[in-house]
Amino acid sequence: MSQSIQQIIQQLIDERQHFAVATVVGNHGSVSAKTGSKAVISDQGKVIYGWIGGGCAESETCFQSLEALSVRETRVFEIDLDDEMLGVGMPCGGAMTVYVEPYIPCPKLWLIGHGEIVRSLSQIGKLVGLDVVINDATASFEQYPDASTIIDDDLDYSQLQPSAEDFVIIATQHKGDHLSMTQALQSGAKYIALVASKKRAKLVLEYLQEVSPEQLKNSYISTPAGVNIGAKTPQEIALSVIAEVVMHRRGAAGDLMKINERKHIAPMLKIADT
Repeated sequence: MSQSIQQIIQQLIDERQHFAVATVVGNHGSVSAKTGSKAVISDQGKVIYGWIGGGCAESETCFQSLEALSVRETRVFEIDLDDEMLGVGMPCGGAMTVYVEPYIPCPKLWLIGHGEIVRSLSQIGKLVGLDVVINDATASFEQYPDASTIIDDDLDYSQLQPSAEDFVIIATQHKGDHLSMTQALQSGAKYIALVASKKRAKLVLEYLQEVSPEQLKNSYISTPAGVNIGAKTPQEIALSVIAEVVMHRRGAAGDLMKINERKHIAPMLKIADT
């Protein structure tokens, strides 16, 4: 039995694929795809399923879908099928309006460790739209109700397999942090944060320089993790670390939104070692 477009979309979501769905929302004149016609388009710019029109419309829709995926925003555009510049050089007739919605998998927030900081990281991480994964032998959903996944049987960290778009935060209170950092680096993670003292952070970085020098060059390593908000409590520390995650995710500089004239407030510092 053939799959429906809804099943195809759900399958791609479950597989954490990047794709776009294009829908004809208006048309007039001689067009093959009518209002409501849909197509699923891959991140390679190819129609996976559905119908959005013939050659005159498909190439433009695939191009616009790639643009929508690139900027991660929906878009609405017009296709003038009387334009001889489209298709094979002859007018097709009519026009259509197409709405494209990009589907980008929600990044995972891998939390390695336990305690109040990890609990707060889990809570705040979910609030900002991250898919929380807890990796710790003592973890349970009762402790971390905001997590979508609990890994409690991974003593060698072999199940720590983040994608390049995921975020890894290690807060093991020094227990095996160098080993989990090594695994995260070798998995290809681009953002890895270590919640630790400056002394411990220096030791771990020296270890990584010895065992994974090439991977170290290609990843963003933040340790001690977080932005400088003067955090003291576990909840404040978690807030500062998630703030850095959001900053990194959105490509922001981390500056204050408003210049504060009070002289005793220092400017925000970026404290990530690369």
